[in-house]
Amino acid sequence: MAGCGSDSPRLSVADLTGPEPTLPPPHKTLIPTMDVAPAVGWPSGAKPLAAQGLQVAAFATGLEHPRWLYVLPNGDVLVAESNAPPKPEDGKGIKGWFMKKAMAKAGAGVPSANRLTLLRDADGDGVAETKTVFLQGLNSPLGMALVGNDLYVANSDALVRFPYTPGATQITAPGERLTELPGGPINHHWTKNVIASRDGRTLYATVGSNSNVAENGLQAEEGRAAIWEIDRASGRKRLFATGLRNPNGMAWEPSTGVLWTVANERDELGNDLVPDYLTSVKDGGFYGWPWSYWGQHVDERVTPVNEQAVAKAIKPDYALGAHVAALGLTWGGDAALLPQSLRQGMFIGQHGSWNRKPPAGYQVVFVPFANGRPGGAPQTVLSGFLNDRGDAQGRPVGVAVDGKGALLVADDVGNAVWRVTGAK
Repeated sequence: MAGCGSDSPRLSVADLTGPEPTLPPPHKTLIPTMDVAPAVGWPSGAKPLAAQGLQVAAFATGLEHPRWLYVLPNGDVLVAESNAPPKPEDGKGIKGWFMKKAMAKAGAGVPSANRLTLLRDADGDGVAETKTVFLQGLNSPLGMALVGNDLYVANSDALVRFPYTPGATQITAPGERLTELPGGPINHHWTKNVIASRDGRTLYATVGSNSNVAENGLQAEEGRAAIWEIDRASGRKRLFATGLRNPNGMAWEPSTGVLWTVANERDELGNDLVPDYLTSVKDGGFYGWPWSYWGQHVDERVTPVNEQAVAKAIKPDYALGAHVAALGLTWGGDAALLPQSLRQGMFIGQHGSWNRKPPAGYQVVFVPFANGRPGGAPQTVLSGFLNDRGDAQGRPVGVAVDGKGALLVADDVGNAVWRVTGAK
C-alpha cells in the first residue's frame, strides 16, 4: 500500500506552482498512486526545521490531533482537537477499504476528541503553561470565529453559537445551532471552517465535496464544494461560491477586502494533476468542480459534460502544487515577530500528500502579495515534517498569528502547536 500505482512525476512541484502552472495531460493508472507517509510522531526533543532567519519552538505539546487554531483578543489560543465523525456510507467497497487503511496509516484513524482546548501563555515566554478544556461534546469541530461575545464553532454538520466571556477558561453553556451545514452519512470531506466579515454581520463557512469527482452522484453534492454566506443574526444562508472541491482555510486580504481561500483539488489523474490552489473568492463565482479544473480543463470522468458550467468556470489565482493538501491559511500582516518580508502575504499549512510519489507538501509556506494579489514564488517557512525514511513526524494543518506576532502552526500528527519567530 505504501507505493501503489505505477505513475511517476513528469513535472517538478515548481512547474505546478504559481499563476500559470504547467498542466500535463491526465495520466490514469489501473491502481491510483498511493504513497502514504506513516505517522510516527516526533522523537524526544525533535521539532520542525525553520527557514533561515527564523526559529521554531513548541508552544504546546501533548494534544490530541490538533487541527485548527483561533487566537482570542486577550491572546488566549483555542485549538480544535478533532478528527472525522462517523461516516457509515463513505468509502465502501475495495477502494474505500484501501482509503480507510491509508488514512489510518497517515494518522487520521484516531477517534475525535470533539473539543476545543484553551492554551494560555500568561508570562509571555512563548510557551503555553495553561491548557484547559474550553468546550467539549462537539461534533468533529474545526473552524472558530468570535464576534462580540458570540463564539461560532463549525462542527461537521452545523454552525453553532456559544456565549463567550472574555478571559474565561471554559464554556459550559449549551450551544445554539445557527444553521445546518451539509453532513450526513457520507460526509466525505467533513472539515468545515468559518470566518466573520470585517463588520461582523456575516459569516462564511466552507463545505467540501462528498466525493472525488461526484462518483456518489450529484444529489449527494447538494450544498457542497462551496463557501456559504450566512447572516449572523438570523442564520439564513446562501451559496457564495461553488465548484471548490475542498476549501478549508479562509483569510481576508486587507487592502482590497477580498476573501481568499485554499482548496484541495481532485485526485487520480496522476502525480502532476491537479494543483491545489490559493484563490480570491468572487461572489457567485464557480470554480469548475466537478466538471472541469483550472478553468476550462474538462474532467472526462464526469459524464455527461456540463458545457455551460465549464464555460463559466473561473481559473484560480495561484497554484500550490499537486496534492500538497493546502489546508491552513492566514494573512501575515500582524506577524510583528517575523521578518518584514513575511508580513505582506499569506501563510499556508500544507498537510502533505498521500497520493503522490515522491510526496509533496508537508510544510508551511508563505506566498508574498503585491497590490492585493500573489506577487512571487512561495517561500518555505517550516519543513522537516518527514524524516529520512519518509515517515511523518508531523503534519501541519491550521496556521494563525498570535497576539504578540508569532506564527502558530497546528501539527495533528506531532500533537503539538509550534511557534515560529524571527531568529535572535
